[in-house]
Amino acid sequence: MTSPFGQVLLVTGNAEFEAERVRRRAVTAVVAAQPDCQVTESTAAGLQAGELMGLTSASLFSDSTAVVITELQDLPEHAQSELLDYAAAPSDDVAVVLVHSGGAKGKGLLDKLRKISGVTEVKVEQPKYERGHAEWVQREIRELGSSIDAEAALALVESVGQDLRALAGAASQLVASTERPVDLDLVRQYFGGRAEVRGYEIADAVLAGRLHVAMESNRWAESARTAPLVITAAIASGLRTLARLESAPAGLRDAEVAALVGAPPFKLRALRQQLAGWDAAGLASAIRAVADADLEVKGGGGDPGYAVERMLIKVASSRVR
Repeated sequence: MTSPFGQVLLVTGNAEFEAERVRRRAVTAVVAAQPDCQVTESTAAGLQAGELMGLTSASLFSDSTAVVITELQDLPEHAQSELLDYAAAPSDDVAVVLVHSGGAKGKGLLDKLRKISGVTEVKVEQPKYERGHAEWVQREIRELGSSIDAEAALALVESVGQDLRALAGAASQLVASTERPVDLDLVRQYFGGRAEVRGYEIADAVLAGRLHVAMESNRWAESARTAPLVITAAIASGLRTLARLESAPAGLRDAEVAALVGAPPFKLRALRQQLAGWDAAGLASAIRAVADADLEVKGGGGDPGYAVERMLIKVASSRVR
């Protein structure tokens, strides 16, 4: 197995869930190789001149160091040359993970990093259309040690929706429930009837400020035994999309904005209308509320149904109008 130290891992693409998972697995591998490794995480925008050099220098408290830099597209110009210099001659006792969210911003830096032999790139692109998501489900279930045919995978996508985090949770639940391959009957047993109320429909309602619609749909979904994680994942995905749109630089073309936020261009108008009711502070507050609810529905609380309803109220109240 190749050591992660002395390497630079570059994670690029608009599939946020996949990027997060690659980053998490990379850090896990680093700690497995060197349990006393000092791991430091930072967003690119906040790096000051000379700070990157300090982060990648030898630690006083550990023989090895890992540095994770997210939102690489926001790396200031003064730090870009420092990063390129380091990547060209990485330290043998330092592991570096860089995460870029895709899109045109920062493309020049990416092109230069890709030319450096010590940089390994992992691309994580969001699937397009339901069939692409179904193929993603098939790969996910194979990685979990089982299999699912195309028909059953498509049925799962139709029931759960196209949020990768929710699909991953559903796939894990299905594989854990049986020792045989996952088939259409098993998908219908666990997720049958859920296509009528999908998580993204509840998310769209609450993000648009229609709390009464979101609550009504959630009650219906609960009676249809929709997994709460489907709803929390959908709302989390919607909020992250709005947050990326809110922070998008002015002057970008629609195609560039769409690539940055991870949405098709035809959805931008609806997303901008949705964003009109939010500001940065409200989005941050809502994201925290969803994170708390997500923890509860995954076993950190006693009543998942109550946690979801409380989350809907907090998210709706975080809107500015």
